[in-house]
Amino acid sequence: RVLAVLTKSDHYLRPNRKDSVQTSAHRQNIRKEKTKVKEDTIRLVKKAIKGNKSAYGELIAEYQVYLYKTAFLYVKNEADALDAVQECVPRGLLAIGKLREPGYFKTWITRILLNCIWQDKKQTQTVSLDEYREKGVENYLIEEKVDLYDAIDSLKEQYKTVVILFYFQELKIKEIAQIMEIPEGSVKVYLYRAKKQMRRWLEGDRTEYEEERRYAK
Repeated sequence: RVLAVLTKSDHYLRPNRKDSVQTSAHRQNIRKEKTKVKEDTIRLVKKAIKGNKSAYGELIAEYQVYLYKTAFLYVKNEADALDAVQECVPRGLLAIGKLREPGYFKTWITRILLNCIWQDKKQTQTVSLDEYREKGVENYLIEEKVDLYDAIDSLKEQYKTVVILFYFQELKIKEIAQIMEIPEGSVKVYLYRAKKQMRRWLEGDRTEYEEERRYAK
């Protein structure tokens, strides 16, 4: 509907040719900057693969916020999220020599992080949403969407993973498939089922859903 309204807007609301040219030039500059950043990252990855610890350190500095946010969405605890990242970093350093494709560093390091989280999950004590909101992490959670995070927590592990990586970290289907080591079709199926289950949760069918999930285990 919004697109329809914009299409029918008066001509004076539409950008003129000069504005369009400037916008196009701006987009080209952004693409060039992204390409340069990607090229710089790949150069660092290649150095790290050859054993350059300083290059690996620069890569971790580049992805540390991404890694922390990913871990936090899983464990919902600042200390545990930091522990997961700290465990991930040395593991990555020891294994980076085996990375074959430098362009896949992000998916590779994400897989290591998730493995750290999954392996330690039984020993990790999670806290309620009310508790970690009180710990001052509102920057990562939106107050009005508490129910959404509850719904995500209710999902099976594989569904929760695709939701976090796709919607929160904005990874592509192909990247998620590489991280989880499953076909792209499976990622799409997981996303579909996760959305369906979350919708039921958010619409108030929590008791029925929890019963079904418990019997499905």
